[in-house]
Amino acid sequence: MSRAATAEAEETLQRTFAALGDPTRRAVLRLLGPGPRRAGELAEALAMDPATLSRHLRVLRHSGLIADDEPEHDARVRLYRLRPEALAPLRGWLDEVEAFWGDQLQALRQHALRRAVARKR
Repeated sequence: MSRAATAEAEETLQRTFAALGDPTRRAVLRLLGPGPRRAGELAEALAMDPATLSRHLRVLRHSGLIADDEPEHDARVRLYRLRPEALAPLRGWLDEVEAFWGDQLQALRQHALRRAVARKR
């Protein structure tokens, strides 16, 4: 991976972590899991005023975790939907971390077994 691609991937991951760091934004993602919803529905479900929710939605859009669409029948309505593919960089990072720690724990286990065998001698 080139430096530019690595830097871009890191920036994407940073935006994702920043967006997911707030419990309200995680709640929005949970609400969008079953399907698209209007901002008013989200605000009502979270007992939040629309202006505050709007700031959270902006962060989530900027991170790429959600998208907004206008239904064909009514341009005044915006539907927000989850973009599950935007979680792929996070999944990749978690897989790397899990593999690293899995290897480390396996090495520790092998070391402990060797020491136990050596003590028995």
